[in-house]
Amino acid sequence: MNYTEKSGKTIDEAVKLALEELKVSREKVEIEVLVEPSRGIFGLIGTKDAKVRVTIVDSPEELAVNFLKDVLKNIGLEAQYKTTIIDETLNIEVIGKDMGVLIGRRGQTLDAFQYLVSLVVNKNRENYLRVLLDTEDYRKKREQTLVRLANKLAYKVRKTGKEIVLEPMNPYERRIIHSALQGNPGINTKSQGEEPFRRVLIAAK
Repeated sequence: MNYTEKSGKTIDEAVKLALEELKVSREKVEIEVLVEPSRGIFGLIGTKDAKVRVTIVDSPEELAVNFLKDVLKNIGLEAQYKTTIIDETLNIEVIGKDMGVLIGRRGQTLDAFQYLVSLVVNKNRENYLRVLLDTEDYRKKREQTLVRLANKLAYKVRKTGKEIVLEPMNPYERRIIHSALQGNPGINTKSQGEEPFRRVLIAAK
């Protein structure tokens, strides 16, 4: 059970009873006052106790990790998790053996998991929280590979004058290409096509 309803002479008393039953601290719950306490006439007739509903609110980190644990367990993977929230981005590092299965071809499986975790974390959430899922330092290595590729192709475009269209990439990888060539003189980049087949075009100015 992730919630309970309790009554008490005061709201604080009712909340205390609820926290004791749920065995959590006040920082991890949402409190809804169902009935305000009332002393009634002369403090005797019509007296009402306070009644509250106290609901456990899982943190984004807990939601993400619990989801990943369940899914990875079903495909025979055991892992540990490191999470941080920086600038409205939830960073999750998955640590374990055989993580190549989680990465997949060119990170496609990792991207799919990242998308699913984002859905879980942002369900019923007012402020959108970006999710960045990584393992075996794949994102950093992929970024370095894409930056090298971008510079190599930009050189080729400037030399031949012919534009080059890259393979379909997700928004994160396209941003890396655009950013890498942003200050490159004589080169323009733009994205074209529809998701999930949107590509980066590198052309001479």
